[in-house]
Amino acid sequence: MEVQVIERIKQEWFSNTKSDILAGIVVALALIPEAIAFSIIAGVDPMVGLYASFCIAVIISFIGGRPGMISAATGAMALLMVPLVKEHGIQYLLAATVLTGIIQLLFGIFKIGKLMKFIPRAVMIGFVNALAILIFMAQVPHFVGISTLTYIFVAVTLIIVYVLPRFFKAIPAPLIAIVVLTAAAIWGNLDLGTVGELGVITQSLPSFLIPNIPFNLETLQIIFPYSISLAVVGLVESLLTSSIVDDMTETESNKNKEARGQGIANIITGFFGGMAGCAMIGQSVINVKSGGRTRLSTFVAGVFLMFLIIVLGGVVVQIPMPVLAGIMIMVSIGTFDWSSFSYVRKAPKSDAFVMLATVIVVVVTDNLAIGVLLGIILSAIFFASKISKVSVTSEIRGNKTTFKISGQLFFASVEGFVNAFDYNVTDKDIVLDFSNAHIWDDSGVGAVDKVVIKYRANHNRVTIKGLNASSEKIVNRLAVYHDSNAQLKSH
Repeated sequence: MEVQVIERIKQEWFSNTKSDILAGIVVALALIPEAIAFSIIAGVDPMVGLYASFCIAVIISFIGGRPGMISAATGAMALLMVPLVKEHGIQYLLAATVLTGIIQLLFGIFKIGKLMKFIPRAVMIGFVNALAILIFMAQVPHFVGISTLTYIFVAVTLIIVYVLPRFFKAIPAPLIAIVVLTAAAIWGNLDLGTVGELGVITQSLPSFLIPNIPFNLETLQIIFPYSISLAVVGLVESLLTSSIVDDMTETESNKNKEARGQGIANIITGFFGGMAGCAMIGQSVINVKSGGRTRLSTFVAGVFLMFLIIVLGGVVVQIPMPVLAGIMIMVSIGTFDWSSFSYVRKAPKSDAFVMLATVIVVVVTDNLAIGVLLGIILSAIFFASKISKVSVTSEIRGNKTTFKISGQLFFASVEGFVNAFDYNVTDKDIVLDFSNAHIWDDSGVGAVDKVVIKYRANHNRVTIKGLNASSEKIVNRLAVYHDSNAQLKSH
């Protein structure tokens, strides 16, 4: 047993050491402007986002269910915090962060991860494409309409990250781009937007604190709606990102463990002055494309982020934003599923519509949860529509008419089922053969009741046969037609 544990630790932590360390450094550099920007969106001090990114990344590296995935402060979560911070202040946000973690931990304990199987592929594709578009749109203010030099730095960054790996792969190209172009900007005293312009970075470690709020029912009523929203959005983004990283690395992850890990990370983060966070698809893609595969890359990203703030804070604030924008543009290009264009042409129209609707809603609302939920609902409606067609064929032999029913009988198909019969017959033997059908719900049983009762009203004798075990069980429990005029035969 001990040997297995040691082997597992080696595999999850030290099987890809060099690449993981370098990838973690790249991610840490990319996290800084994102964390600051998300803090500004939420209306809090930049250090709140930076502390959150540090705490969450380090904690999730130990207890998360997806090695190599990056979790930190995110824009989707920040948007939900705005009204709470504006109306009640930072202390209530910290309390909401702790409660968010508790809710996510409970979701993980009750195995919420198994619900991932109910997210259709069309929704997954839409989610990925929407995130790619949002990542790109977030970079636009950092380079469009600023200066020619800004465009040049973005272009040179893209050239480095795309061309250099063809000749040199020992060090991730994004890291080389950041170091070389930052040095050039500082040495040449070039007029470029920098990380420091986004907000003030305080060179200090986070410290433990208990939110300074009244611990009563009124406080719970204030923070609970925000916490439940944050918990759901955080888990949706985290579990979907986990699935994407699964596909990129061709490995499996533990979704329920990830949910528990996200919860614990947010609980601890709230007590160290950080805002709630979740998995980040952009940084996760950077990590994977830079060679990061194990928990070590996530750990290094968190630790190096704090090292940058405390030790190299003076240098970090001078990193040109066009360079980081160029790297994130690379991420958005790599994240977008370019096969979607052929998917729209080849896939069933309903699936293509679901994918496009998911993209549009996420981009317009900037809310991943709303887009994904809409996609799932649309998929469910289209699926119900597809299987709601029930066919009824008749076979007449003398005084006996046998109706053979094929299909799924449930709330969406009952109207067509009931209307498929001719009830203007008298004193006949009517057989309803369900050998090729399945009755799913009370609406289905009610439809059978209606057909039987209508035939009986004209003095017909009705026999039901061919019910499978599940259908027979629900019919016996809910049907009202059982009497001497209607016989039930299972076989």
